[in-house]
Amino acid sequence: MLRFFFALVLYTHALAHPVPESTQWLTYPDGDGPGKGRHIMLIAADQEYRSEQSMPMMAKILSTHHGFDCTVLFGVNEKGEVDPTMPVYPEKGKESEFKQHHIPGLEHLASADLVIYFTRLLTLPMNERELIVKYIDSGKPFIALRTANHGFHAPLPYKINGKQVNWGTEVLGGAFMGHHGRWHADSTRGMIVEEQKQHPILSGVSDIWGNSDVYRTYKEGTSLPADCTALVWGQPLMGRKHDDPPNTKLEPLPVAWIKTWQTSSGQSARVFHSTMGSGHDLQSAGLRRLIINAVYWGMSMEAAINPTRSVDIVGSYEPLESGFNYAKLGVKPKPVSAYK
Repeated sequence: MLRFFFALVLYTHALAHPVPESTQWLTYPDGDGPGKGRHIMLIAADQEYRSEQSMPMMAKILSTHHGFDCTVLFGVNEKGEVDPTMPVYPEKGKESEFKQHHIPGLEHLASADLVIYFTRLLTLPMNERELIVKYIDSGKPFIALRTANHGFHAPLPYKINGKQVNWGTEVLGGAFMGHHGRWHADSTRGMIVEEQKQHPILSGVSDIWGNSDVYRTYKEGTSLPADCTALVWGQPLMGRKHDDPPNTKLEPLPVAWIKTWQTSSGQSARVFHSTMGSGHDLQSAGLRRLIINAVYWGMSMEAAINPTRSVDIVGSYEPLESGFNYAKLGVKPKPVSAYK
């Protein structure tokens, strides 16, 4: 009986979620699927594109349909509330009143097998920036969505061979250089790169559309860096509806690509970046599948990608509109539990 008890304890411990439950973050235990035994962390800390709604939604899909343990961390205010309304720049003349951002739970990045970043212009305390850098430099894979390519206002304390590392242009392969078209007026049709259509990340992916506009991440007349491989091009449309015609005056630009990041110790981390990813963009099953396939690819689990495995939303998902007019949009500080 005693042997059975200890075996049960060991079995239960083996199945335990790697991050303890807390009122400061959300945990989603694994369901059935090839991801069992792997832990994904999703960081929701932007002010414009409703990552506080979309990252829990993605975590539910990854845990319920794919078997991953998932944890969602949030940017919070001094009261511990999820607060997308926190400013990213101090008001002129009130610089001393500016509040740093805060993401509780970053210490648990150490247990992650993959991290999905959805951040925007954060000014974090140094110890939190150091935890982020420790993961980025670990050789483990990561994904960056939409505003994550300008995810940090204060530089990350990351140097290799004495040179400051740029998170957007160097680590991700591109940083926000402007809206390629009309901000909050265009939408994007994703077009799979013909030469890459057999890539495992594109398995089962079709009909990528989102009502956010295309980002420019490199100067006109140039291209993605040589170490990046474009998977999806984004064609700006003339409006914010799925069937709106293309804006033929605007060339398509890459909206999803892969690369590797060489860490300070010479390890190669797999990186996937999508400049699509607003709350409404992620209503597109094609975009959700693209990102979920990238999760598998990032962890070298290509063989487990199933083009028909469900990427259906679990429960309800009604994202608020993107933007900064918080009162009109209904965006306000809420407890973490509101996003469960």
